[in-house]
Amino acid sequence: MKQGRKRSRKSVKEQIRENPRLAAVYVILRVLVVLVMIAQIFNGNFENVFLCVLTLMLFTIPSFIERTIRIDVPDTLEIIILLFIFAAEILGEIQAYYIHFPHWDTMLHTLNGFLCAAIGFSLLDILNRSERLAFTLSPVYLAVMSFCFSMTIGVLWEFFECAMDQFFYLDMQKDTVVNTISSVMLAPGRSNVPTAIRDITDVILVTADGEQHALGLGGYLDIGILDTMKDLFVNFIGAVVFSIIGYFYVKNRGKGNFARRFIPQVLRQEPPDE
Repeated sequence: MKQGRKRSRKSVKEQIRENPRLAAVYVILRVLVVLVMIAQIFNGNFENVFLCVLTLMLFTIPSFIERTIRIDVPDTLEIIILLFIFAAEILGEIQAYYIHFPHWDTMLHTLNGFLCAAIGFSLLDILNRSERLAFTLSPVYLAVMSFCFSMTIGVLWEFFECAMDQFFYLDMQKDTVVNTISSVMLAPGRSNVPTAIRDITDVILVTADGEQHALGLGGYLDIGILDTMKDLFVNFIGAVVFSIIGYFYVKNRGKGNFARRFIPQVLRQEPPDE
């Protein structure tokens, strides 16, 4: 047992020595999260404290995968994953970057499409290289399937956001102010003819007790639909970009260093100790 622990500690030291940039990013991000968590504790915002704890747990996923499933996550991919988690949870949620920077959510969804395509591609590529399987997948098939995997993850995430909005009123699917709407609900005589209303400048909210409040939005408040479509579209872009990269990676059978930075590989089994 003690020898196993010594080997584990030695392995960590060797990893830090071999990957100083990854180790530096990991340490810096953890320190920043801990500092934010301490500040949130003093502010009494325990929901954000939970987000900090969740972020620290998510940081361990790449190394956990490498240890348990014996999948080598490339340093570039691991750094991007760590930065993605930090940008989404700490900067996006706690520091409200989703509100202060209009395209922050768009950037993350684009990156998510790219990363999910890389993960889906690597899963299929690992199976494709296995000598136990009696079939070989073409580069086009691998690219299409990695694209579909990424889009499926994107759709499932939108389902999750919608559920959180419906049951817990979290407003994860951000609203959009529009000036024109068209609906058959506005058609006279309940006909199935879409009726458009243009140049909308404000919305008046009428409460149950009859009070009216002008919201001053400058238009009509679209409840999350346009945000969802935008998120799926940029996810589509990220997935397409990596699918093209993955296609040429397989077609050239691993030549080139760029794609390798994003595609996990199976670690070779180490010989047992005598």
